Amino acid sequence: MSGPYTPYTSDTTSALHWHPQAAAIPQATAADPWPVAQVQALFEMPFMALMLHAQTVHHAHWPAGDIELATLLSVKTGGCPENCGYCPQSAAYDTGVQAGKLMDLAEVTRAAQAAKEAGASRFCMGAAWRAPKDRDIAQVSAMIAAVKALGLESCATLGMLAPHQAQALSDAGLDYYNHNLDTGPDYYRDVVSTRQYEERLDTLSHVRAAGIRVCCGGIVGMGETPVDRAALLAQLANMQPYPESVPINSLVRVPGTPLADSEPLDPLDFVRVIAVARIVMPQARIRLSAGRQQLGEAVQALCFMAGANSIFYGDKLLVTGNPEADSDAKLLAKLGLASLKTAA
Repeated sequence: MSGPYTPYTSDTTSALHWHPQAAAIPQATAADPWPVAQVQALFEMPFMALMLHAQTVHHAHWPAGDIELATLLSVKTGGCPENCGYCPQSAAYDTGVQAGKLMDLAEVTRAAQAAKEAGASRFCMGAAWRAPKDRDIAQVSAMIAAVKALGLESCATLGMLAPHQAQALSDAGLDYYNHNLDTGPDYYRDVVSTRQYEERLDTLSHVRAAGIRVCCGGIVGMGETPVDRAALLAQLANMQPYPESVPINSLVRVPGTPLADSEPLDPLDFVRVIAVARIVMPQARIRLSAGRQQLGEAVQALCFMAGANSIFYGDKLLVTGNPEADSDAKLLAKLGLASLKTAA
């Protein structure tokens, strides 16, 4: 990474409108990254035209068509001092989630082995910290080694990292670090006030500098505008390089959180987010993440058509529900989709 990220801000006065016979499909070039208005223009394409464009991009870059199965384990649950308005693990809200201690190595190893046996190829470990202490990094490093010994890719999401902590995780063999931007820069302050957007970008810079691949996406359905969604994807797409893995979450409205009463997102608007993410980040794994349980099979099928090629796999995503592995396997079989195989 060449240096710190600079947040992209939206320009609502320069929205573009796509007309099939009047304008070319917006395209990025090496010299001209994706402006928010250009990403917004993709969102405004007719749905079927957008789907066709996303499919074309997807097949050009992912001819094998395989689906990555990733399992996420909460290795340290609850008690987080952040006030993210969507999160049931925040200590600021009464959601019934109890704060727990960091899991021991043997328990994490058993969970990783079970995930591999269920077909997962990547194992992600999440901890509800604002920022880990160095002693936490040492314990997670041992977990990373155990996961890697099973032939799985390793991923961790632990909160904000200092440069030396990112380097320690890299030295331990961590493949991916997840640190989502959540939403576009302009809307972020309406969702979180205990952390600045730039602090998220700083952590991503430290991760890149340490040679760890980046897993970074966001959440939709939090009351944001379509321009905010375009701004989020522009921010991601304009990273140099953009994330190798991009989880797209549909808000799970958890009672007790400030966003529990948010208006549900139109399912086709969610599909649009997947399609635009595929177009602006053609070589990224676009992952269906939280909220899949409420989408149903038909909408998930549209997401795969739009370019999603990764899912979180298993019965839980940290502390919220997720389709069971058997249901996922049946859906992939119905659609004729193959999963990415795990190393022996």
